[in-house]
Amino acid sequence: MEETYGGISVLVGAQRGAYPFCNSLLVGGADAALVIDPSLSLAAGAPPADLVLVSHAHEDHIAGLGSYDGPVHIHDGDLGALRSREAMLAGFGLPKEAFAVTDRMLRDEFHVTGCPDALGFVDGSVFDLGGRTVTVVHLPGHTPGHSGFLIEPDGFLFVADIDLTSFGPFYGDVGSDLADFEASMRRCAEIDARWYGTAHQKGVIEGPQEFRSRLAGFADVIERREETLLSFLAEPRSVGEIAEHRLVYRPHVDGVHVGPVERRTAERHLARLAAKGLVAEVDPGRFRAV
Repeated sequence: MEETYGGISVLVGAQRGAYPFCNSLLVGGADAALVIDPSLSLAAGAPPADLVLVSHAHEDHIAGLGSYDGPVHIHDGDLGALRSREAMLAGFGLPKEAFAVTDRMLRDEFHVTGCPDALGFVDGSVFDLGGRTVTVVHLPGHTPGHSGFLIEPDGFLFVADIDLTSFGPFYGDVGSDLADFEASMRRCAEIDARWYGTAHQKGVIEGPQEFRSRLAGFADVIERREETLLSFLAEPRSVGEIAEHRLVYRPHVDGVHVGPVERRTAERHLARLAAKGLVAEVDPGRFRAV
């Protein structure tokens, strides 16, 4: 399905862009056209474009890259993970016994082969398509190089995986950063746009007031996770116990990624709460709310 917003075509992924799909953008100007985040929905056929921009190096955002021969650009912070499937896999921080099955999944289900010729960009880089520009807005936290794109003169801000879903912010990879994610959300809130496009499920939000309201609800998930953690720490708990209790995934969700993501998320919240004086290590490796 395709939706049009000014000179931008949103190529809505299957299942409304829910993982393993995502929403892609086709942006055209007088001189060139580009695609942002070619998803799995574009793997079997895609509209022509002269170049590709990738918001970040996660498999669901690059599964359709094989449909394009032109140059591929990504923020310098994620360049290594896009160039090498092995580097992408390492960034997930999975146990060694899960490497082989995850590597096959990346290759067979998402067509990830590595893009060794990918080029880097930085915050503020501008792609001029002729009468239409796409400006990089670096929004780290989800990954080190996670970026949005401001498209003018249409006033369309693509915020990628600051996706406003009820799942909330994801900062569970090896290179993720909770404080950076919060700063990136604040930066998004400061940008006035006509439309705000997300990579998953929520689609396009019209108007800054509605976007900021939804963004605040998305950010509140972080606060709820900390409230859950502080309640659980009414008695001393280890990081392993916190991970099993879960701050991110619902109990029915299974997979090799769940444990490592929960553990890293717990560690990041523990560090922040300890810095605020709200949590203390009462025994080696065991923490309690104070």
